[in-house]
Parts: sequence; structure tokens; C-alpha cells
Amino acid sequence: MAWFQKSEVVIAGILVLAMILIGLVNPAFWSLDNMFSLLRSNIIIGIMALGVLLVMISGGIDVSFPAFAVAAMYLTIKGMLYFNYDGVVLPFVAAATMGALFGCLNAFFVYKFRMIPLIVTLGTGSMVRGFLLGVVGTSMININKMPDALIDFGKSDIINMVKPDGTTFGLTAMILVYVGLAIALHFVLRYTMIGRGVYALGGDPEAASRVGFNIRKITFFIYCVAGALAGFAGLLHSGMIWLANPRDFVGLELDVIAAVVLGGASIFGGRGSVLGTMLGVFMLVMVKNSLIIMKIDTTWQRVVVGVIIVIATAITAWRDRRANA
Repeated sequence: MAWFQKSEVVIAGILVLAMILIGLVNPAFWSLDNMFSLLRSNIIIGIMALGVLLVMISGGIDVSFPAFAVAAMYLTIKGMLYFNYDGVVLPFVAAATMGALFGCLNAFFVYKFRMIPLIVTLGTGSMVRGFLLGVVGTSMININKMPDALIDFGKSDIINMVKPDGTTFGLTAMILVYVGLAIALHFVLRYTMIGRGVYALGGDPEAASRVGFNIRKITFFIYCVAGALAGFAGLLHSGMIWLANPRDFVGLELDVIAAVVLGGASIFGGRGSVLGTMLGVFMLVMVKNSLIIMKIDTTWQRVVVGVIIVIATAITAWRDRRANA
């Protein structure tokens, strides 16, 4: 019975029920083409959500990651073009490192000055995006100028199929990258001391410090990893859509935070899981995808996301209040 009380099981049950209902309303939902497209749409949001999950478990909220992602993506591709570099490993390392350095800035202010994470990340995100648009430039890099190796990496598939009309579709190999990062983070959170420290910090920072957790080390780990994941996701996004737009990801923080909260993470810290977050991401993407399939105006997507945030947050607050009663 305790197994059915787990957040992940409840979320998975709701997800399956929602998929059945959506499939009944529109059978096109179950087509392989749509399923592969749905999984593809999970990747970038999902990788960013893993970083936000870390911050949220620690008791904070991060809204700077879209700016970090677009800055790391755009600057890395600019560097690839400048040096005429056509590999993929070094650029992804560079983008992740750049994101980690931006995250280090967040950690410095949060730890050193005991500032509220939401305020810090609002400020750093605004600074980074402003610097990118004001100093580096606003010109979009299209497919004709994009590095070939990055495009080839982004469009690689693990499954290829042909429709009756002769057109092809497939399941992108980038889903393996997403799952691999999720497994790695799950291992860190569940089986390492620093992972337990993240939960302890979110539960009670003072108690965590008293029992011996290094709050400084944990704080820098959280924000640097979140930044690195954002930078990595930014460059991956560019490779998957074959262009680099310095104005990308505006407003994406709402979607990602909604997905993490929907996945069972507590806004008060100390609770959350990788599996729950992945389910939350899938549910959010599925709802938005279904609105498009049913030809509902896309402007209503913001309304749906807002409703999801309010309902999921209310449920989280009620659950935490009940647990502490």
C-alpha cells in the first residue's frame, strides 16, 4: 500500500489516464510519428528540469537557466565558427563549462550574502542575457552557417521509419543523452553524500550544517551543475533545430518549473526525484502537444501552464502541511 502512496506512482497513474483520454478524443495522438515527436520535445526541457530539480530540492528557485543556456549556446557556436572547428565533444564541454561558471556566480551570491535564490537568479539571468544581446550581437546563425558536425549530431536517429506517403520519421538519438544524464543525476542524489546533502540543505540548512554537511560545497555543486546542464541543453537544442538564435528560451522558465513541481518536487525544498521530474516533463509536454493536435490556439498554452503551476503548487503545499501536522 505504501508503494501506491509514492508521488511517482501517482503521477505515472495520472499520466497514463491522461494519455488514454487524449487518445480517445484524438486517435492521432497514438501515432508513432506523434509519439516520437513527443519524446523529442521532452529532451531540452527535461535536461534543464534536472538542473532546476537540484535547486528546488535545496529550497531555492532558479529562473536564470534560460539565459545561461542561450548564452552558452550562442557563444560556443560563435567560437566554433571563428576557429572553424567542426567537432562536437569540445563544444559541448565548453558550453557546459560556461554554464557551470555562470552557475558559480549564482552560488557565490546565494552562499556568501545569504540572498534569496529567486532574486539572485533573476538578476544574473538578466545580466547574462543583456550582455549577450547588447555586446555579442543579435544576429541569428542559420543552417547555412551552422557547423556541420553539430547538425549531424543533432539529427542522428536510433529508429527510422517510412510513412505510406514516402516521407521518413524517426526517434532521435538525443533521447539517450537525456536518459543518461537523468540516470547519472539519480545516482548522485540517491547514493552519494553530496546528494544527501542537497536534500538536507532543503530540509533544514541549520540542521544540515550542524550534522557536518559542507553548505558551501553543496551550494556551489547545486548551482554549477544546474548551470552546466543548462549550457549543455542550449547547445544540444541548437544542434537539433539547426540554428542558433540569441533570443531563444524566453519564458521557458515557467514551463520547466511547472514540470518539476508537477513531478512532485516541493517548493519548500527537501523533496523531489529524477523520475518524478521526468514524468512531470512528459505530462507538461504532452498537454501542450495535445492542444496543438486538437488545433487549440497556442496562446492558451500559457494559460494551461499557469493553471498547472497553481494546482501543482497547491497540492504540494497541502501535502507538506499534512506531513508536518
